[in-house]
Amino acid sequence: MPETTIESCNVKRLEILSETGDADESLMPPLSDSQIRELYETLVRMRTFDHRALNLQREGRIGTYASILGQEASQLGTVYALEKEDWVFPSFRENGVFVARGYEMYMILQYWGGDERGIKIPEGLNMFPISIPVGTHMLHAVGAAMAAKYKRDKVVTLTYFGDGGTSEGDFHEGMNFAGVFKAPIVFICENNQWAISVPRAKQTAAKTIAQKAFAYGFEGIQVDGNDIFAVYKATKAAVEKARNGDGPTLIECHTYRMSDHTTADDASRYRSKEEVEAWKAKDPIMRLQRYMEKKGLWTEAFGKQTEAAAVALVDDAVKKAEAVEKPKPADMLTYTYKEPTSRQKKQMRDF
Repeated sequence: MPETTIESCNVKRLEILSETGDADESLMPPLSDSQIRELYETLVRMRTFDHRALNLQREGRIGTYASILGQEASQLGTVYALEKEDWVFPSFRENGVFVARGYEMYMILQYWGGDERGIKIPEGLNMFPISIPVGTHMLHAVGAAMAAKYKRDKVVTLTYFGDGGTSEGDFHEGMNFAGVFKAPIVFICENNQWAISVPRAKQTAAKTIAQKAFAYGFEGIQVDGNDIFAVYKATKAAVEKARNGDGPTLIECHTYRMSDHTTADDASRYRSKEEVEAWKAKDPIMRLQRYMEKKGLWTEAFGKQTEAAAVALVDDAVKKAEAVEKPKPADMLTYTYKEPTSRQKKQMRDF
């Protein structure tokens, strides 16, 4: 019998907005001028928050912090495609996702300052807490997606992880389960090229991360993660597909971690200045600004107004975070269960 090909995978890469601010209008998602301005304003707010958080850490006012610098479009473009009822399962670097979804910024600072009360998700905001362990939250996201499917709720879950997270067993277990049962979930890999000091080339021998989806029976796509329009368009399509019962999608956002892995890291020890400089030219905010200038949507006055508004919001968040009464030692037991157990009550008394 002749040798035959059962199936082959063709990985698509989506790019819409160039580094010079030129867009392929045939691929542009349907966004109004006001929505594009909103995207820009949110990106600036995310970066302003991130910059302030880094400064606060250096001043000893919060603890270890994971910067999102350079990854703003990958975070905003994905979460912007969701509806209010959809669920988000973040890893430890999705501070921008929290900001974009309307989470109180002072509470994010409260959390990174060591006060776990800052990550007590408000009612009505469908997000799970930050997951510090790498990859574990992907299983939770698939479980929530399956729960929605069983209940016939038109709800989609979306989960984030880095290129390093794809080497965890949880990634493969979650992807396999989601593929078999057509879970309504979107997997977002923010491939920022470095898993702490391990480069992408030593993370997997696969040419792309997106192609890993094909092994589990569903679509994978790579997008320019610094292109807000490409990220949004790919995610919007994946969300609609999941909501319609057609199963999951893996989106690889090809981006770059401009800052250190966390404030406990020194990236200059393992990567070159030339590499970082090359990625600076791909900056997601500057790229969108250039596009908006060409369309008459950005002026110097608008830019200054946007920056001033973002600074004011972050200033207010810092004041609120530092005004919160510090937790008592016994508070570490307060939020473990909805109601304290008898053992916890004893521990509280001992404190």
